[in-house]
Amino acid sequence: MEGVELGRELAAERKMVDQALRRLLQGEADVPARLKAAMRHSLLAGGKRLRPVLLLWTYDALQGIGRGTVAGRDSALVAACALESLHTYSLIHDDLPAMDDDDLRRGRPTCHVAFDEATAILAGDALQALAFQWLAQAGGTDCAALVGLVAAAVGPAGMVGGQQDDLDAEGILATTRHVSRIHRRKTAMLLAASLEAGALLAGAGTRQRQEIHRAGVDLGLAFQGADDLLDVTGDAAFLGKSPGKDAAQGKATWIRAEGLEKATIRTQRHGLAGMKHLAAVLPAGPAASRLLGLAGFMWRRDR
Repeated sequence: MEGVELGRELAAERKMVDQALRRLLQGEADVPARLKAAMRHSLLAGGKRLRPVLLLWTYDALQGIGRGTVAGRDSALVAACALESLHTYSLIHDDLPAMDDDDLRRGRPTCHVAFDEATAILAGDALQALAFQWLAQAGGTDCAALVGLVAAAVGPAGMVGGQQDDLDAEGILATTRHVSRIHRRKTAMLLAASLEAGALLAGAGTRQRQEIHRAGVDLGLAFQGADDLLDVTGDAAFLGKSPGKDAAQGKATWIRAEGLEKATIRTQRHGLAGMKHLAAVLPAGPAASRLLGLAGFMWRRDR
């Protein structure tokens, strides 16, 4: 799919996700006003909406291909919003002074800057709990499988564990293998779960889901590699956050481990591998082409 057309479809899907997020959050009654304002501040701040779109477009590409029960797209949209809520919770906590201590996210003040640290922590906690509530609503007969695969991606052996690995590695000259482990847990597992959740809701079988997950891990590693490269080469206006933080904090990145050129090659290698695995499991058609276009965008975001 050409870049202009992909951009239009992405914009339309993001708008749909944003509308659903507003609707779902508005439907949560009896929430303290300050807490709800903090949740809205971060959840409705825009962004790429990559995880929900990956889920929805995987669902579209694989709908009915397997023998499992196919959820409706409205249910897939609720699950997609749950992934965005989880991602936003992780960003709120990641930006805290005790973590990466950043004051800019998605082009606006971070949650703890706009409100306060305690409220930001509670807003993140609330968005995490809401995400699993929404997943349970969306999962239908596959509720346990859907909640389980997402929980594994964000739990202590996934994103949360990856964040701990990331903190522990600050100031240490990590090997490329160590960096890859951090990237896999902190970033790639939730992106892979986004793809796999879409496949599950579309009725895909176990083998197809495994291949989709494999593709998602490679694409997730490439996505994080591209993010690290942009931290060196990008600016705040393009990134929507403060650049140069990785080097200033001694973060473990492929760039720090092996230099800019080799890190770029490694990022490209994972990106191409992910697209190859993804293409092999998708039935030919416009929905597959659109998903592959998005997969390329994940690690070529400066184009």
